[in-house]
Amino acid sequence: MNSQQKKSSIHMVQKIQIANEEYDQRIDNFLFKRFKNVPKSHIYQLMRSGQVRVDGKRIRADYRLQFGDILRIPPIRLSEKDCAPATLAPEKFFTFRVLFEDEALLVIDKPGGIAVHGGSGVSFGVIEQLRAQNPSWKFLELVHRLDRETSGLLMLAKKRHALVELHRQIRDGLTRKHYLTMVCGNWLNSVQHIKLSLHKYTTAYGERRVAVVKERNNNEMIKSMPAHTIFRLKKNWNNFSLLDAELKTGRTHQIRVHLAYHGFPIVGDDKYGNFEINKQLTRSDYALHLSRMFLHAHTLQFTHPVSNQPMELHAPLAKDLQGFVNQLDAELE
Repeated sequence: MNSQQKKSSIHMVQKIQIANEEYDQRIDNFLFKRFKNVPKSHIYQLMRSGQVRVDGKRIRADYRLQFGDILRIPPIRLSEKDCAPATLAPEKFFTFRVLFEDEALLVIDKPGGIAVHGGSGVSFGVIEQLRAQNPSWKFLELVHRLDRETSGLLMLAKKRHALVELHRQIRDGLTRKHYLTMVCGNWLNSVQHIKLSLHKYTTAYGERRVAVVKERNNNEMIKSMPAHTIFRLKKNWNNFSLLDAELKTGRTHQIRVHLAYHGFPIVGDDKYGNFEINKQLTRSDYALHLSRMFLHAHTLQFTHPVSNQPMELHAPLAKDLQGFVNQLDAELE
């Protein structure tokens, strides 16, 4: 098929029957992979407007495709610029630290500052870079996500059946994820459970945010999801506390919003943090220095999707975050 034929093919309505290879994928991820050069915002707009349908029905972006589903994809127009695939020069590849790898699974130690996938002005995230570095791999998908500024354990599936099984473990609460985070303030409880429902919304400037749902306003139903985090105190300094955060649910920005709501924002958090302290920490003349959010995924427990063996992986605290801890220790000496 030549380039002109490829362009014309996406100007027509397509109907696709879902096979085993596509089973259990989120529909947004399916469309992103199929239309790699189409802006994600455009794909989301097509779903919100009801132009993308499954078995004739409107669906949400988080709908998981089922075997036999008939997926309707509307005409999608691309500009000449969009049709030109982005490429990444080999010399710009990032070498990720691999913590575990076999034929079904890959677990890396993601550095802070690198997005897990392209979008929002980022052409090549972790997944795009790994695919470019390993062209012989027929399949590679993210099992879960980390915020761009969050470092630590990131799990990817190299087989479709491994992805499906790991997603099942996550949905059934059979995995355990622990993060290390530094917060502003003196945390006093050794162990504290926080159970607060969270609501996603968009600001007037188009930014996606998350807020705690405290109560119903004027009997208006606000769509929210229950969220549960267990926090354990690791160490206190003057006005700073290091915590272990265990996720019992996996909501967007869960740790960040739970802590900010209780008055202990994460150090360096540019969305929910203490902006005055964050600004001070970036000054060259200030005693303490940190240029990003202090949040690190350090422990991951799950069952291997093929061997069924229990697994526990650890990622040591990133160098910049460990450096901040060392600065705090030096101040106490």
